[in-house]
Amino acid sequence: MDQNKRTHGDFPGVEWVDGTGEFISVDGKKCTGCANCVNVCLGDCWTLVAKKAKIKTLDTCMECASCWYVCESAAIFFKWPAGGTGYRSDWG
Repeated sequence: MDQNKRTHGDFPGVEWVDGTGEFISVDGKKCTGCANCVNVCLGDCWTLVAKKAKIKTLDTCMECASCWYVCESAAIFFKWPAGGTGYRSDWG
């Protein structure tokens, strides 16, 4: 297997191909701590620290942008990872 690819045992048929740069970020000044991002994330990528959303890992991010979509304060910024990187699935 390519050294740049990691498989995730928790998600059969899924691999992550490392890229460069950040594709999800949060503006702590805008975040209200509503926890919508924490509650919607299938990859368990978010946590609350001092009543603010923080990314705890992007290793299991499914790149669905649900966190961005449900953020009621527009504190989350999401952009698709560069082509050839990010989440890949055997199912499309």
